[in-house]
Amino acid sequence: MSAQNTSASAPSATRPNGAGAAAILAAGIGAFLLAVFAILADQSAAIKSLMIFWKPTGPLSGVTTCAIMLWLAVWAILHARWHNQNVVLTRVNAAAFALLILGLLLTFPPIADLF
Repeated sequence: MSAQNTSASAPSATRPNGAGAAAILAAGIGAFLLAVFAILADQSAAIKSLMIFWKPTGPLSGVTTCAIMLWLAVWAILHARWHNQNVVLTRVNAAAFALLILGLLLTFPPIADLF
């Protein structure tokens, strides 16, 4: 009886981690895309006018909407490809963390104004 309890509560070594890895990497990509779209809308008048989805908020409405749509698309694609696989989480976490930090840095005006 105790053998059943320990095996039921212990995590399975064969359980795929791809779905979680897809969510983590997609979050990093989404954060980076938000910063890139914000810089593009600030630097280009044509892109700025394209990003105005709702006039009271200006281009911020398009910047956030486009970033969210692409984040969800990337998440869906990665999930479809990785959901039954085991991926190397150290690489996925490092890439996601690097993209998150880069996205955060690109939102600060001194850095964003370099572009």
